[in-house]
Amino acid sequence: MNSFPAVSFQQISQILELIDQLEISREAVEIPLSPESPGVVRRLANRKIEIVVDADVPFEEWLPTVSQNVQALMAEESSSD
Repeated sequence: MNSFPAVSFQQISQILELIDQLEISREAVEIPLSPESPGVVRRLANRKIEIVVDADVPFEEWLPTVSQNVQALMAEESSSD
């Protein structure tokens, strides 16, 4: 079902550019090399943000959802404090 077998360096760079725009440290993010369906943005037990590329949605369509999902995750966490 995977549209592509692995996340490319170029795709990781594009995700990290979005992370930079959100002023989040790149050290606080993990991007697995294997896409999954569905893709997901979640907080890991080690407090890092995991960004899993969606295997079934074209990357160019999926990419704009990353910053929305990261912002939603951060808002969720700040409202639960």
